[in-house]
Amino acid sequence: MVHHNLKSLIKGIRACKTVADERALVQQESAAIRASFREEDSFQRHNNIAKLLYIHMLGSPAHFGQIECLKLVASPRFSDKRLGYLGIMLLLDENQEVLTLVTNSLKNDMNHSNMYAVGLALCTFANIASEEMSRDLANEIEKLLGSSNTYIRKKAALCALRVIKKVPDLTDHFTSKAKNLLTDRNHGVLLSTITLVTEMCQMDPSILAEFRNAVPLLVRNLKSLVTTGYSPEHDVSGITDPFLQVKILRLLRLLGRGDQQASEAMNDILAQNVGNSILYETVLTVLEIEADTGLRVMAINILGKFLSNRDNNIRYVALNTLNKVVSMDTNAVQRHRNIILDCLRDGDISIRRRALELSYALINEQNVRVLIRELLAFLEVADDEFKLGMTTQICLAAERFAPNKRWHIDTVLRVLKLAGNFVREEILSAFIRLVAHTPELQAYTASKLYAALKADISQESLTLAATWIIGEYSEVLLEGGLVDEETPKPASDKELIELLISTIDSPYANSLSKQFVLAAVTKISSRSTTTHTEQERIQELLAKYTTSPELELQQRAVEFACLFNLGEIRERNQDLLADIFGSSSTSATASPAPSRQAAINNILDLFGSNPAPSSPPPAAAPAASAFSLLQTQSPPPQPSQPAAPKLTAYTAYEKNELKITLTPQTNPAKPGIVMILARFQVAGGNVANGMNFQAAVPKSQQLQMLPMSNSTINPGAVETQQMRVVAPVGSNVRLRLRISYTIAGQTIQDQVDFSGFPPGLTSP
Repeated sequence: MVHHNLKSLIKGIRACKTVADERALVQQESAAIRASFREEDSFQRHNNIAKLLYIHMLGSPAHFGQIECLKLVASPRFSDKRLGYLGIMLLLDENQEVLTLVTNSLKNDMNHSNMYAVGLALCTFANIASEEMSRDLANEIEKLLGSSNTYIRKKAALCALRVIKKVPDLTDHFTSKAKNLLTDRNHGVLLSTITLVTEMCQMDPSILAEFRNAVPLLVRNLKSLVTTGYSPEHDVSGITDPFLQVKILRLLRLLGRGDQQASEAMNDILAQNVGNSILYETVLTVLEIEADTGLRVMAINILGKFLSNRDNNIRYVALNTLNKVVSMDTNAVQRHRNIILDCLRDGDISIRRRALELSYALINEQNVRVLIRELLAFLEVADDEFKLGMTTQICLAAERFAPNKRWHIDTVLRVLKLAGNFVREEILSAFIRLVAHTPELQAYTASKLYAALKADISQESLTLAATWIIGEYSEVLLEGGLVDEETPKPASDKELIELLISTIDSPYANSLSKQFVLAAVTKISSRSTTTHTEQERIQELLAKYTTSPELELQQRAVEFACLFNLGEIRERNQDLLADIFGSSSTSATASPAPSRQAAINNILDLFGSNPAPSSPPPAAAPAASAFSLLQTQSPPPQPSQPAAPKLTAYTAYEKNELKITLTPQTNPAKPGIVMILARFQVAGGNVANGMNFQAAVPKSQQLQMLPMSNSTINPGAVETQQMRVVAPVGSNVRLRLRISYTIAGQTIQDQVDFSGFPPGLTSP
């Protein structure tokens, strides 16, 4: 069934029960419209285009009607022109080739005697004009800007806006016309003209100087709008044409930016505006131009009043603007601090977010205590999405503006208690560094963290910080007790160990916190304040995790357990020596004679514990010191024989003013182990800075390196670095050396292979 007009087509489509029925009807109607177009039925063309535009609105193809729209435009009837131009605007865009056929029709209708036909042509041009069409019709648009008809002038100004956007080179053609239109009394013409001038000034800043002469005229127009009485034609909620006022303020903002004279001309009128939207534009204008201090304070006070408004949109705009201007005049914004803090309790999440950002910007040395207290109170009830940013900002502000270190530590402790699961690693590291560099507060911090961890083990960062601090400063806790506000409370090693074990066994413990706990209990075991019973508990804990499926935990547990075994062997050997020499006190073996020391070393060698000759055995203690053992055992074993052969130095590197020699040393009793001493010295008078010495051995060998004595090598000085190579017996020692340093302002990076050691170095 073919529908003869638009109304019947709409009824037929609405009567379709399924999408398939609707699609079939549209296809049938489109075929009928095509057939009608082929018959050149001019009587039905108007109805067919109307139906086709409705089909286009439904999303079906309608491009085949483009030429028919052009035919309608050429019709002398206004109704046909109106529908034809509507079809052109809907079915064509600036990239269509058919558009070139429209140019002539537009030009003819722009010179039509009927102003509404001219309006149709201008409206179509403003919507679809391409760059080529803009160049072709620019002169027509310029001529219409001087029309005596306000309706045409208004539309011509908007067309000129389209032209300068498509062809910026034609901006000069409209400058003089735009200046004349600024004196127009018609509000519609003024609104269009100011929009045109604003765009011209934004696109070409060189035009600003020409329009700055119009500032008094714009101020006069704005003043007439502000002071005029009730005007029914332009009144909007008691305000005369607020849209025109906003446009004028935006143009004044552009003209007054960076120009003192233009800014002074508009100062008075900027203080007289009413209406929220106009006030907001006024504030933006004041903050952009070269206004005096009093006017800026007034603008910020207006934003402060916006914060008390019940409309969330107005409050959001005020907070957003204050965030941008807080750096200009912080003191003026500080006056509204209480209202800003009240916004933290607003139900709208976007307002809370903007209020938070503004609160961070307001923090300084004078108000840091008050604002941090308010932020901590909000942190307690804040949504999780806020907490990560809040903990970071609060801790950074505390670090920057803290009145003293005690307050700084208390603030971070409070953050860890309230949102310990939302603290960045950098913040936690900075806190630990702060405690390490503040010896006078280490006992206080350890006590607070001990109490906090005892109360809550669910906060990850709190657990990590407390575990590290307790492990590092357990001796201070056990000797001085828990520091309270009034009197210290005694603490026992049993309580510390039980707390740490409960932490590692809790369901909140992750791999990282377990690693921290293992390190902490191992540190505690090395202290003299730890009893033998608790040491056994620690040893059992480490043994338990030596079979952990997590590789990192297993490795740590195995290494820490090895330290324990070294400590037990050391302790047994010291007791055995005391029995051999009949000494019951540690002082008898503290400083033996050289001959007696050699005998002790020989006996220790039988038990596989051979200390360096130059280092006396550590004093016996109630508990073996695992970490002190690590320090005494970490240097490679030295030969136990007092008489050593003469050592030979081999040059491994000698260029770029640097010389490196390697001196090997072996022990016949331990074949395959070679101690190598690297010596570094500069040949000239320049200092070598940032020395980085790296070495590698073949896969069949193992290499250990101690730190370099000094990374800066001064002329005449010799710096050293100790290496220990374990190689298969009888194999040759080969090294690949990588050297990097800076000398005389030049960075040197080099790599050499060294195999100059004599053969048989690893043989027995």
